[in-house]
Amino acid sequence: MNKSSADLIEVFSSIQGEGLLVGLRQVFIRFSGCNLTCSYCDTEPDRTQYCQLESTPGRRDFFQVENPVPVDRLVNLVSGWQRGWPGIHHSISITGGEPLLCHQLLQELLPALRHYLPIYLETNGILHGQLAQLLDHVDYVSMDIKLPSTSGYTDLWQAHEEFLRLAASKKTYVKTVIGTDTEDWEIIRTAELVAAIDSRIPLILQPFTDLKGRVNLSAIRMLEMQETANRYLQEVRIIPQTHKFIGQL
Repeated sequence: MNKSSADLIEVFSSIQGEGLLVGLRQVFIRFSGCNLTCSYCDTEPDRTQYCQLESTPGRRDFFQVENPVPVDRLVNLVSGWQRGWPGIHHSISITGGEPLLCHQLLQELLPALRHYLPIYLETNGILHGQLAQLLDHVDYVSMDIKLPSTSGYTDLWQAHEEFLRLAASKKTYVKTVIGTDTEDWEIIRTAELVAAIDSRIPLILQPFTDLKGRVNLSAIRMLEMQETANRYLQEVRIIPQTHKFIGQL
């Protein structure tokens, strides 16, 4: 590795609270900075001065280091956890913010991390050009489709389609945040977009979950949305942000 470095929010060990790998233990490397400002997001879009690093996996014994963090330090942390706590982690979640903003750095970092654990990329699903440069180093893709009713964005459909066409070559699922204002046409358009590429790609409907683990969307409405999406797709799941139920924020 060389002297490259990354602007990060935090590095820690916890369970995956969303999507198809829910409940599995991961190393989370959370990049700062995002190209979107979705209305439901609880992550600051701007880069931060300091990064929180966890010393002992899962014990929340954080200490601060100044950004940017040398990539050698990240690799050494992961390798140390693998030696000291072998077998507890399923994979490494590369998340954000939007990690693909750092695609040049990830071309160097991901192969080194993948030596220890599979790579799970969490992304807002629009930077398809950047994804193309990294696909060889990624095992799983958790891709968002941003609904106008919950994200505030109305013009991302084409970018999502181009992104999913690339991501479909990996173990990929699509996640979309739903809320009380979500309309049927949004679910239909999402399901049609996914089905046009591969109807076997799983779709996760994720009801908006507040910091106390509360979901305001009614169970009946969630089931209606699932039924709508199932007209087009083979696998549609409803999964809230389960990590918030146990206080893992």
